[in-house]
Amino acid sequence: MFIPPVTLGLNMMQLAFESNLVIGLRMITLGAGGQKAATEAQLMVSEKLQLAGLLAIENAFALAQGKSLESTQARSVSRYLRAVRANRRRLLR
Repeated sequence: MFIPPVTLGLNMMQLAFESNLVIGLRMITLGAGGQKAATEAQLMVSEKLQLAGLLAIENAFALAQGKSLESTQARSVSRYLRAVRANRRRLLR
């Protein structure tokens, strides 16, 4: 599957924008302190490690099966964007 570089670039810019929004929301939560902050800090670290490990394995298998680097990159950006959006929705509740 061919992913035009412009599409991948736009998705990466969207990921950067939404990630910054989530970082700001998390800073507010962490700055407030308390049990909610402790829970958020623990969740933040565990989610990052889990998704990074999962994508490393998935990408290794995809490349070993002959999938293109572009499609693997696009899928990774899409998965990260989905996770960031879920965090944004959760933090805005």
